Amino acid sequence: MCGIFGVLSADPAVPLMMDALGRLEYRGYDSVGLATVFEGKLSRRRAAGKLSALQKLLEREPLQGLSGIGHTRWATHGPPTIENSHPHVAGRVAVVHNGIIENHAILRAELSAAGVTFESATDTEVVAHLLNRELLVGATPHEAMALVMPRLIGAFAFVVLIAGEEDLLLAARKASPLAIGIGDGVAYVGSDAVALAPLTRRIIYLDDGDWAELLRSRISVFDCHGVAVSRPEYLSTVSSGMMGKGNFRHFMEKEIYDQPEAIAHTLHAVIDPGTWIAALPAPLDNVNAVSKITILAAGTSFYAALTARYWFESIGGVACEVDLSSEFRERKAVLPDEGVVIAVSQSGESLDTLLALRHGKSFYQKTLALVNVPESSIARESDAILLTRAGPEFGVASTKAFTAQLTALLGLAIAFGWARGNIKDCDALRLITALEGVPSRIARALKDVSKYQKIVHDLLRVRDVFYLGRGLSYPIALEGALKLKEITYIHAEGYAAGEMKHGPIALIDEHALVILVAPSDGLFGKIASNMSEVRARGGRVILLTDAKGAEELGTAADHLVVLPDIQPEVSPILYAIPVQLLAYLTAVEKGTDVDQPRNLAKSVTVE
Repeated sequence: MCGIFGVLSADPAVPLMMDALGRLEYRGYDSVGLATVFEGKLSRRRAAGKLSALQKLLEREPLQGLSGIGHTRWATHGPPTIENSHPHVAGRVAVVHNGIIENHAILRAELSAAGVTFESATDTEVVAHLLNRELLVGATPHEAMALVMPRLIGAFAFVVLIAGEEDLLLAARKASPLAIGIGDGVAYVGSDAVALAPLTRRIIYLDDGDWAELLRSRISVFDCHGVAVSRPEYLSTVSSGMMGKGNFRHFMEKEIYDQPEAIAHTLHAVIDPGTWIAALPAPLDNVNAVSKITILAAGTSFYAALTARYWFESIGGVACEVDLSSEFRERKAVLPDEGVVIAVSQSGESLDTLLALRHGKSFYQKTLALVNVPESSIARESDAILLTRAGPEFGVASTKAFTAQLTALLGLAIAFGWARGNIKDCDALRLITALEGVPSRIARALKDVSKYQKIVHDLLRVRDVFYLGRGLSYPIALEGALKLKEITYIHAEGYAAGEMKHGPIALIDEHALVILVAPSDGLFGKIASNMSEVRARGGRVILLTDAKGAEELGTAADHLVVLPDIQPEVSPILYAIPVQLLAYLTAVEKGTDVDQPRNLAKSVTVE
């Protein structure tokens, strides 16, 4: 994630921006920068590293102005250099940005063909150049935004400052969060309410696809069609915990909606935008020498690891084994020479995974930590670290950390397979392009949750819930069952769909509900037979599928959730969303403690 802040103030902007960026530094600290408009001129200061580096620069080269934008960055497109630091400037336009412009490569090629020279490797810079191009041909800032916004595909938030416009900020969001703060003759905009907390309690949250014009005297909001709309004003609470939730009821809900942003940042921490292939970390860099990959994990991370086994074997072309951390030390595992152990943990502190990692090291395995916390114990004890960029996750039931893990693991498998020659260049490009499209598809899947309400009512009435999936959908079935158990306390089990007739089918009757995780991939025909088996025994069926699957089997299901079309290899990341929503909405309806379910802790640090 990255932190964004903008201000139209009556006082010098820089101290306000530095203070706000300090509150946002948890969102990124690879590089940092500011831009202001003073006497009509646009000026900026940028530094690689943390906020302290920018502070030292400003002491030598101060900035003046009452209007400004600032950014603290987790490197996504391009390494954390000054050239890639925000704000990015093109002519009169400065932009700070969070998320991903999915079609940046096409837009960059178009601009380059028109003679534009780029200074960075970021996707952000295309926004600055597109807006500046419209201004150069006579468009007003409002007209420029109205023309550029429909051209941008992805999950993003950005704020724009324009030379000669000391009473104007432009802001936009699509899937990534953005909050506007209203003051007395002043205006603010930030990545979340934490940045705005000491400045104002009056908050407007932009809807997905909205963009806004901020003046000191008024705020104007426009929807994705450029039509002026009214968005409600909220009075934020004093509680820092509540402010961390924004306008969501629970941390878990917020973190479900954070996923387009978390996935985009994780993806572009993994994928090199120049080559569109991941740089393999040290334990995997000698790809042809790797004899076997062993992935160790627990809980939700274990289901991410199970998914990765399919990817490493089918895409990476390498033998892969997945072990529950707590069981790995209890059996005499055979670990070959030149093997690699990958320890997967959101917190990096799960004791069973840490002990399993140490056990793997005793067999002279190279080790890689896939964690969300770089300073964690598992990270420190591994040969190399691959960071998910999900940001802090407060809900005990993991959501955005899980899909970030899936994103990182798939990116790794693609890079590994490409380096080994197991997949062709065109296949690697196809898969990376599909990954780039995941955030926007998740944003679409999150737009309307009303279709889940009837399903929730059924879930509250049944005795047993079974999640079924085949192939890559099988681990998502397991994860769906775990989520439902964790926060609703309803009995649920996940199964490989082909195993249904080997025992579990004995439990299917009118008191059972079966959830089929079924994108229309090569295994969809077999899922159809599972549906028939369930219906023949009186069980009710919820079908999670895409448009093609809905056309084939939708009328035979009791409930249907249609998700956007997506490449089959990438589908587990998208299909994690409905199983999370089903668990969350059912827990809310049931009245359980969603963020802190009974008997559970965020990180298990005892055996």
